[in-house]
Amino acid sequence: MPKPEHPARPRKPARSARAPRPAAAKGGAAQAQATRDAIIDSGTLPATKGPHSIHCLTVIGAIEGHTLAPETQKTTKYEHVIPQLVDIEEDPAIEGLLVILNTVGGDVEAGLALAELIAGISKPTATLVLGGGHSIGIPLAVSARRSFIVPTATMTVHPVRHSGMLLGVPQTMRYFEQMQERIVSFVCGHSAIAPARFTALMHNTGELVMDMGTVLNGQQAVEEGLIDALGGLGSALGYLYSEIERGR
Repeated sequence: MPKPEHPARPRKPARSARAPRPAAAKGGAAQAQATRDAIIDSGTLPATKGPHSIHCLTVIGAIEGHTLAPETQKTTKYEHVIPQLVDIEEDPAIEGLLVILNTVGGDVEAGLALAELIAGISKPTATLVLGGGHSIGIPLAVSARRSFIVPTATMTVHPVRHSGMLLGVPQTMRYFEQMQERIVSFVCGHSAIAPARFTALMHNTGELVMDMGTVLNGQQAVEEGLIDALGGLGSALGYLYSEIERGR
């Protein structure tokens, strides 16, 4: 007896292969991820997308040097910043450097080391003080070719401090004097303030309740010759753009 014929099942349409993602899109996504990682890990922006390639470096919190800061404290680690500064100087694609500061200060030798490196960069450089540029943050603020500060920012000028055990001998006091002389020499060599005036601001006893020193707001810092000009982000970028175009 013949078997009943079953109607042939319709074949499923073949799945269309997904179009490969353009290489440019993949590269753009990878670059965007790298930018996000750089911001999260070290607070840096490798290059801006404006008319010129500007590297943005942030100095935030305490400047961490030879000893580790507490985990609850935000820090800028100088061993992370030094390689970035070397790369900025060597990379031909980077045309300028913008350093944005909001720091309470920190390790004296680490701060001076970073300040010397920024001062030695051959490309156009600018610093912008937001919030605060206190203590050893002052050499960093004046280390670039042009320094800016917003009116609401403050800068605390005070003598060198030390935490830990001290030997009560004349050599200890001389060591502090030498360290302070290094700071005064750098700051006055990269700004318009006179050494005698900067030292007087350091040793002021009539302003801070529990300490020596002087707190300057943005306008006062410019009037004292410590910072070049009042200005914000647009002013700093405008200066860098003009210097880059003038050097071409």
